Amino acid sequence: MSLVRRSNVLDPFADFWDPFDGVFRSLVPSVAASSNSDTAAFANARIDWKETPEAHVFKADLPGVKKEEVKVEVEDGNVLVISGERSKEKEDKNDKWHRVERSSGKFLRRFRLPENAKTDQVKAGLENGVLTVTVPKAEVKKPEVKAIEISG
Repeated sequence: MSLVRRSNVLDPFADFWDPFDGVFRSLVPSVAASSNSDTAAFANARIDWKETPEAHVFKADLPGVKKEEVKVEVEDGNVLVISGERSKEKEDKNDKWHRVERSSGKFLRRFRLPENAKTDQVKAGLENGVLTVTVPKAEVKKPEVKAIEISG
């Protein structure tokens, strides 16, 4: 039995008892061994994906994550993979914690890119805790129209 800790300060259900907490982990022990509540909170990093006329742009809020802790890859030719890990803060045994809401752990997101993505020209940057990944788009070739002269 545990309390659910939600990060929204204005959440009226923060610290609410969750009767299903741990039920799935108790049914599938391998899941319990491979995960914990710290990693689950950060496991699904929130990422925005927008398309401009020139590129596909992905933005992820990764506060407190260093660029050495993030990987951006393209696998299978057209799958963008953003992964990493936020390290846990070192704890002093003399510290008394009143609330722990910031999460730590691993995250991994995959995005299947459209055919017009130039996966060999992907660029990524991390500034002020925001990861920006830019995938340029191939120029759309307009079909050539050829006029045919009508004889007769």
